[in-house]
Formats: sequence, C-alpha cells, structure tokens
Amino acid sequence: MTKVIAIIVAAGKGIRMNDPVRKQYQQVADFPIVVHTLRVFDSCQMIDEMFLVIPKEDLEFCRNKILFPADLKKNIYLVPGGPKRQDSVYNGLKAIDADYCIVVIHDGVRPFITHDQLEACINGAKKHGACILGIPAYDTLKRVSSTGTIVNTLERDAIWLAQTPQAFRYDLITKAHEVARHQNFTGTDDASLIEQLGLEVKIINGSRDNIKITNPEDLKLARILLERQ
Repeated sequence: MTKVIAIIVAAGKGIRMNDPVRKQYQQVADFPIVVHTLRVFDSCQMIDEMFLVIPKEDLEFCRNKILFPADLKKNIYLVPGGPKRQDSVYNGLKAIDADYCIVVIHDGVRPFITHDQLEACINGAKKHGACILGIPAYDTLKRVSSTGTIVNTLERDAIWLAQTPQAFRYDLITKAHEVARHQNFTGTDDASLIEQLGLEVKIINGSRDNIKITNPEDLKLARILLERQ
C-alpha cells in the first residue's frame, strides 16, 4: 500500500489580514483556522502522516498552543518554513523520510476541503502522478495593460482556477522543486513546477467553498460557511 503524506503549508505572515495575529491562527468557531484544516486531514483514512510547515519562530507556540489543544490522532511533525511558499514546501518535502509515497500539499488556510475531494485528488495522483483540484472560471476574464485598460477578453472555456490540495508522486514533486531551485524558477503553485518539467498534471473538480482565507472579507465568509456546516 502506498503511503500518503500531507504537507500543510501555514508559514505565511498574513500581512493582508491586517491583524497582529497571523491568518492561520485566527479563531473561527472556537478553533484556529489551521486546526480546522488539520482536522480534515486527521480524520481522512487515506492520510498516514502530516507535516505542518510554519514560521520558524512559531515552533514552540504552535506545538503548545495550537497542536496540543487540537488533540489530533495522527502523527504530525512541525517544519520551519522558508522566505517564500515554494521554499516552505521544499522544506516539507526534505523533512519526509520516504522513498516512495504520495504527497498531498495543501494550504493551511483552506479549511473547507472535504474528504471526498481530498481522496479523489490522492487517487488522481496515484493514477496520473500529479493531480490538483480546481474550478472552471465562471466570470468573464479580461487581460489588462499596465495602464489599467483592457487588452482583450480571454476565452474562459479552457480556464480553470487552481486550488489545493495538490497531490503528487514524491519523486516527481521533489525533482520538480529541485530543478526549479537550480533554474531560479518560482511558480505560483506546485503544479506549475511539474508543468515546467514538461509533464502533465490532471485537474479535477474542487468546490467554490474551498476558499483560501487571506483577508478580513474571507474571514467573514469562513465564519458563515462554518455556521452553515
């Protein structure tokens, strides 16, 4: 049986939240956002272990104030993050002691992922080597110039909005990160590093509820979604 390891990335500074408390530690329905996220992975039968990547100065705080009260059942390891998200994911990959496994990379501030979506993404990676969640674009998309005028309208039928989780064979995503570091290439997500190698990435339907909480407006929406749940 292939081992499945989750890397939960929560090493951001949360500047756009405009709050001294980092976004991953913001309280929603009595728990920090990152705890809601971790609980989904902790209760998913396909996940074997979790690696939580956080700011290096938060290691003791996170261990004592976040993880201990959360009472998670699975093994979870803390990993210090890097200056950018890509560096943080790489640190998580290097912390894994596995020759062959599936790695699921997920934003710590996306707490509304479901078991069905998570498991579908994992199964997609087992079949295709790389699989991510996304949703088709539903708004009209405009390319805009540096002066703020419309250049053209994009054909949205072939445009998807990428989400996490993104799942990969460990050897593929590790190679993609190492090549990117060698080439000084920074991708906007982990799938783009696989694309940079010329390899295919499968995309499957996620959900509009699978929001990434980055600003105060997202936080308000998150509270509404949790109340609805």
